[in-house]
Amino acid sequence: MNRRTFIETMTGATAATLLSRNLAWAAAEHRIKNVGLQVYTVREAMKQDMDGTLAKVAAIGYREVEGPLLKLSPQETKAALARHGLVCPSTHRDYDQMGDQWPKALEGCNIIGAKYVVISWIEDSVRNQPDGFKRAAADFNRAGEMSKKAGIQFAFHNHWIDFTPTPSGKLGYDILVEESDPGLVKMELDICWSTVGGIDPVQYFARYPGRFPLVHVKDLKKIPNPTVAQGSKIDGDAVVPLMTEVGSGVIDWKRIFAHSGQGGIKHYFVEHDEPKDPIESARMSYEYLAKLRF
Repeated sequence: MNRRTFIETMTGATAATLLSRNLAWAAAEHRIKNVGLQVYTVREAMKQDMDGTLAKVAAIGYREVEGPLLKLSPQETKAALARHGLVCPSTHRDYDQMGDQWPKALEGCNIIGAKYVVISWIEDSVRNQPDGFKRAAADFNRAGEMSKKAGIQFAFHNHWIDFTPTPSGKLGYDILVEESDPGLVKMELDICWSTVGGIDPVQYFARYPGRFPLVHVKDLKKIPNPTVAQGSKIDGDAVVPLMTEVGSGVIDWKRIFAHSGQGGIKHYFVEHDEPKDPIESARMSYEYLAKLRF
């Protein structure tokens, strides 16, 4: 082998080695660094033994949880989480708390260290008004402005019903996103419920980039007919039995999370509405997501 052939061979080998290392590095980086758990998943276990349940959640490997922790005060919540090496970056609140109770809700967020406060459901009394979603967006903007001043990011968590058409023909969810201030109102996309509503999360990440710092991660054994979901009021209770542990259903998580950067996802919270064994369910979902590369 002459010098030129030697150099060309070594150069090719080096390039191949570097490429292999870069691909390995990229694969390792495209993963969920901190898999979180929405504590609604283990609510029944927490009613029996909250401290023991949090210990089991931490032992699985979770480091983030999304609250609230039943009826604990913010101070008690902070102490309970600290005992088990857990943090609570996000917490849910009810729609009607956005009035006089909002300053107290924000104070609680700051005490426990939550950086996001999420409205989990739009009341039917608001949703069913002719311009209900526009009213909700206005309420979100007001609450979002107060939240920002307190150092907290406001967000909204969807259900399937938010993807049904309004009298104008536009989906309620689209009205919410477009009528709310992107700097004040972010979205916590529940990927299961959006799938039930016939929505492709990837398309929404592209349409509204950076609006989705939080996601709920739960799977489905099968997907209901989306034309039914968007054409009438689907029975949400009938969907719950179709829910299953993440990775054991039909949702293509690798495809969806390959677009996490575009969506702006920072926190991934596992959830299962009615698991047969809450702790085992949480463990199965965690193990799948901890190994997932995208």
